[in-house]
Amino acid sequence: IYGREADVIAPPVDLDRFAVSTRDDGYYLVVSAFAPYKRLDLAIEAFTRMRRPLKVIGGGQEERRLKALAGPGIEFLGQCSDDEVREAYAGCRALVFPGEEDFGIVPLEAMACGKPVIAYGRGGVVETVVPLDGRSVAGDGEHTPTGVFFHEQTVEALSAAVETFEAVRHRFDPEGIRRHVERYDRARFRRAVEAYVTARYAAFRGRPAQAAAGSAFGRRPE
Repeated sequence: IYGREADVIAPPVDLDRFAVSTRDDGYYLVVSAFAPYKRLDLAIEAFTRMRRPLKVIGGGQEERRLKALAGPGIEFLGQCSDDEVREAYAGCRALVFPGEEDFGIVPLEAMACGKPVIAYGRGGVVETVVPLDGRSVAGDGEHTPTGVFFHEQTVEALSAAVETFEAVRHRFDPEGIRRHVERYDRARFRRAVEAYVTARYAAFRGRPAQAAAGSAFGRRPE
């Protein structure tokens, strides 16, 4: 926006709140506000046509319209507690994420439970989700698949991605998916922010980063 390079520290997920689940109760899951740009209509129409079960957690301005689109296999759970959301993650076959987000916390929460993500392949998910036969764009060489992308926001493209996932879902390892998101834990986030602030403060003061650390955070350098 300002014509300047930017360093990015991704927001964290409290991984301690989530545990790997190997359950598969047969349903797919959406966790989202009911806003137009979230494109929940794609998921509801696709799963209605495919006659596959879909559970939807959330609420908002599009609730009436979305419910009108839904067939008998779509279950609206409304606003749920944290415990209820965790239980829904634990039992789902995969998370469906049909909108474009700048980052997207929900896919990370699902992956923290060991669940694959079927997502529109734009925005933050291209950095956090590893596609089939792909690698993480984080540059760490990670190639354990954690999801399937579709590249057009259409019912047909989403449906095709679901069918692709169904054909290869044995390739997704819950423990491997969980390991992939450990880099987004709160502890690592805190360390990354502290290291960045310390380095920038040192550069500002023209001093070595170790000396600046004590001044920046009110303690002597270790």
